[in-house]
Amino acid sequence: MLHLINWTKHPVIRKWLIHSTTVLGVFMSTLDASIVNIAMPEITTYFHTTLNNVEWVVMIYLLLISSLLLTYGRIGDMYGHRPVFISGFAIFTIASLFNSLAPNIWLLIVSRALQALGAGAILAVVQAIIADTFSPAERGKAIGLNAMFVSLGLATGPSLGGFLVQSFGWQSIFTINIPIGILGTFWAWIVLPKKDGQPQKFDFGGATTAFISLSTFLLALSHGQVWGWNSSLVMALFFATLVTLSIFTYIEIRCPYPMFHFTLFRNRVFLASNLAAMINYLTQYTVTFLMPFYLVNFLTMPEKAAGYLMSAFPLTMMLVSPVAGSLSDRFGSRFLTSAGMGIICAGILLLSHTENFHYWLTIAGLAFVGIGTGLFLAPNNNAIMGSAPKNQLGVASGMLALMRNVGQVMGVAVSGAIFSTQLARYSHWAGKASFPLALHDTYLAAAVIGAIGAIVCWLRGGQK
Repeated sequence: MLHLINWTKHPVIRKWLIHSTTVLGVFMSTLDASIVNIAMPEITTYFHTTLNNVEWVVMIYLLLISSLLLTYGRIGDMYGHRPVFISGFAIFTIASLFNSLAPNIWLLIVSRALQALGAGAILAVVQAIIADTFSPAERGKAIGLNAMFVSLGLATGPSLGGFLVQSFGWQSIFTINIPIGILGTFWAWIVLPKKDGQPQKFDFGGATTAFISLSTFLLALSHGQVWGWNSSLVMALFFATLVTLSIFTYIEIRCPYPMFHFTLFRNRVFLASNLAAMINYLTQYTVTFLMPFYLVNFLTMPEKAAGYLMSAFPLTMMLVSPVAGSLSDRFGSRFLTSAGMGIICAGILLLSHTENFHYWLTIAGLAFVGIGTGLFLAPNNNAIMGSAPKNQLGVASGMLALMRNVGQVMGVAVSGAIFSTQLARYSHWAGKASFPLALHDTYLAAAVIGAIGAIVCWLRGGQK
């Protein structure tokens, strides 16, 4: 053990060992996010419950992670990123055990909430650890490799989840996290350096109002289509979002040690890159949310075949991300991110030809989206972390993770709203053809939004 600890002190080796802990963290978190959906029907049957109850297994996880990212980032800046990351791994592992032993749906939801507390801590400080470990000349490469394992987790989740559920039951999708979590906690404890943060008075008012504002906003977005965008409940949630966001802004401006420094938004690269990140994830999730319905429900393609076809997106993204990260170290990120968003738009336009299905055209469209996303993500993350001050890397990392989650929820909400509206319009006269026509319009809207993202990337200025 002593030999291993001494070995980790070699400066060149150690930075990549540190990187390995972040890789393990994001892989486990993204794998868990993508592996659970496949088990929803089995969990519904096992607990003899309703789909409305089971959806909270997914929803509570998303809401808590998103709402706590800024708080975790701030705690990391104050007390060090190491304790936040390690405690996140430990909590995630313990919660995975509770999930697998849950005797009813309600305790499963509570256990998923606890799991989200751990996953949020991991994801909030991952980019900060990378930015703090690697010099600007290598940071893009490290972020690109990290993004590759995000893609690997997303690509592996559905197929691995299907195998585990079919072979060992739904509990196995949680028990598989336990050995990975133990390894990750132990490895991070050995490898991650002890660095002091900047202990200050914690901004409880800002943390509370940020949590409420983000929770109500994401809940309204995710359920607006079901509850009705004009329903009193959704309107009340949006009103609560505005009120708590206003209070949060007031507190942060006046607080001597705010949770979030609004001065970060004065940096055009930071502001524009975060906006572009949200747009990117919005376009991604428009594709990945609606495509399975088109392939399985409309074309009656077997689920396994649809899964293989859709893997063109994460696989191409996984291949391109490390290369794009390295290129951003040498040439900057402005051109790469703009080109990436442009290629995503081209891919979505190919996918919008839904009236007549063409197998290879669909694969090409998904591959273009994957290539564009791979070109965009690592350089854009590099630009965000490079534009943040050293003492605010945790908050910048949390903001980046928050934009990912908000973009994902907005992608589902916006695409669902457009698709439903167009489907109702076409169904009066188009019959069965209303589905591909509505999907065509939704993808065109996503392509336009993606084009706006490309413009934002280019106009932000700055090469890093």
